[in-house]
Amino acid sequence: MTETLIKNADTILTMDDTRRELSGADILIRDGQVAQIGHGLQTIGEIQDASGCVVTPGLVNTHHHLYQTLTRAVPGGQDALLFGWLQTLYPIWSRFGPEEMFISAQIGLAELALSGCTLSSDHLYLYPNGARLDDTIAAAAEIGLRFHPTRGAMSIGESDGGLPPDTLVEDEGAILDDMIRVVDAFHDPAEGAMCRVGLAPCSPFSVSRDLMRDTALLARDKGVMLHTHLAENDEDIAYSQAQFGCRPGQYAEDLGWTGSDVWHAHCVKLDGAEIDLFARTQTGVAHCPCSNCRLGSGIAPVRAMRDQGVKVGLGADGSASNDNGNLVFEARQAMLLQRVAYGADAMSSREALEIATRGGADVLNRPDCGRLQPGKRADIAIWDTRCIESAGSWDPAALLLAGPMRVKHLFVEGRQIVRDGQVTTLDMPPVIERQTQLARALQS
Repeated sequence: MTETLIKNADTILTMDDTRRELSGADILIRDGQVAQIGHGLQTIGEIQDASGCVVTPGLVNTHHHLYQTLTRAVPGGQDALLFGWLQTLYPIWSRFGPEEMFISAQIGLAELALSGCTLSSDHLYLYPNGARLDDTIAAAAEIGLRFHPTRGAMSIGESDGGLPPDTLVEDEGAILDDMIRVVDAFHDPAEGAMCRVGLAPCSPFSVSRDLMRDTALLARDKGVMLHTHLAENDEDIAYSQAQFGCRPGQYAEDLGWTGSDVWHAHCVKLDGAEIDLFARTQTGVAHCPCSNCRLGSGIAPVRAMRDQGVKVGLGADGSASNDNGNLVFEARQAMLLQRVAYGADAMSSREALEIATRGGADVLNRPDCGRLQPGKRADIAIWDTRCIESAGSWDPAALLLAGPMRVKHLFVEGRQIVRDGQVTTLDMPPVIERQTQLARALQS
């Protein structure tokens, strides 16, 4: 039996069913779970002092492309809209291989951890030069973050009217075979799982209707979740109407892509009927506010989605379209954008933090994560509010208004992944040096 006691937290934001907030309280971790929350708790194990700190559930990232950490701020894509941005980057990504996938995932996951993230999904939809989903899974296991990789795919290249170059698309039969392989090899459906695999054709403009339909059937046969991009911007809507004769929501519904086992990234341009559809079917949404701003896609109607009962979580999106991987930034940006669109009272700091924790866990069907209560997983972020960013704050627990942008301590399954603002599971300098070397090689 292993125990850790988080002691004397100024505030604990539990995000439990009653959204309890406790002052001067403790959290006892035992064997990877939250054992107790209260005052005056004792332990036979290690004590982590949380005086001057706010404690929250670990943040949850529901959409990312980790491989893109090698292609941040690429000049040709810095000011492009989505489709032009993709066409700039596809040729660069076609030069990746297994090492690029592994190193970029290490860097991206370490960056997420430092922003308080304990559970991240990833959408890997291209596999050049022998790269496999296995490469990113190995990186996540080394860092120790809870991981939901998705086996993405592109099957319609430029010669068939698609957006990606032909060199980056795969045969659809081979795609389905590899989906079966990675689910059988890595997916763990158990409570407390550290790795769950999803299936994720890239987008309606890069795969066929048949692959979308077949993937949905396969996912339900295997009991895994489905993920793709949907209704990201005006170009996306126009493409759907021109190619399929319907809006993206109807396209998704027709192919079996709605339900509690499905979540879609972006959804910036959902209309009222589509929001109702998602609420009725309990289809989830990964809201990516910084990327949506960066690519000029628009402001997703998150306020309307939540008011209708749609499950909404946060996503950092790829580091080539953000160009950051900090979930605190995402949560703050989500809050501010809803205020820009709907007024200063449209979203509070605590609601945005709820989306970043409990909300994301619910999107990924992880009720064992995203909240602090006995029996849930010990995925815990500790934020030191004795910092410049919080100085003068009358409510340090309003972290997204005035609070630290990096976590002080982070626990995943009770294991300390970040201590005093440093990742404990990796020797970061050589990893960063190797990433720099690989990025320079891609530029030559």
